[in-house]
This record gives sequence, C-alpha cells and structure tokens, in this order.
Amino acid sequence: MIQPTLIPQRRLPRYGFHTHTERLNGRLAMLGFMALLAVEIWLGHGLLIWD
Repeated sequence: MIQPTLIPQRRLPRYGFHTHTERLNGRLAMLGFMALLAVEIWLGHGLLIWD
C-alpha cells in the first residue's frame, strides 16, 4: 500500500466557537455577575426587581 506524502493540516475557522473566545466570554460574564452582586449589596436592594 502506498503511503501519502502530504498530511492534511487542520485550519481554524475564522468565525465561530474558539477556546480563547469562550474563555474570555466566561471571564467577562463572571466579572459582570460579581459587579451586579457588589452594586446590589452597596444599594441594599436588587437591581433586577420590577416594581
């Protein structure tokens, strides 16, 4: 059997889900959640209350 001389290289897509973008999105979401908790503690009431 003949072995191939070229091995195909995988190319990363230019858009879509990537490890680094998903990690950045998760970190920003955690920072936003912690900021929301800090503001709610500082104000003494929740910001997401519909009164």
